Amino acid sequence: MLEKDLQTQIIAIAHLYGWKVHHTRTIQIAGGGWTSPGQDRGFPDLVLAKNGRIVFAELKAARGKLSPFQKDWLDALHGAACEVYVWRPTDLADVHHVLGPTLSNVRRIK
Repeated sequence: MLEKDLQTQIIAIAHLYGWKVHHTRTIQIAGGGWTSPGQDRGFPDLVLAKNGRIVFAELKAARGKLSPFQKDWLDALHGAACEVYVWRPTDLADVHHVLGPTLSNVRRIK
């Protein structure tokens, strides 16, 4: 599964459970690569909010690896009053568990 397909599925799951979703669109750069606009490279793919919970999620294809910039962002967010995840196609059941009704009414700090 491609990362963009995973993203589409996770956004659909989030909307199903009533989450607000933010995704910064990537832009194509010279040489054909893709990057997020702005000065802070590596910012997580999705920011989700509901009932006082904030979730940051970096999405990766099955064999995708975190860039050093992405790892720095995730490390910086750990310990803050938010939840931080790296989700792959094999994690869709976990996505439902994290965003679903069981946890959506409970404020968790990770």
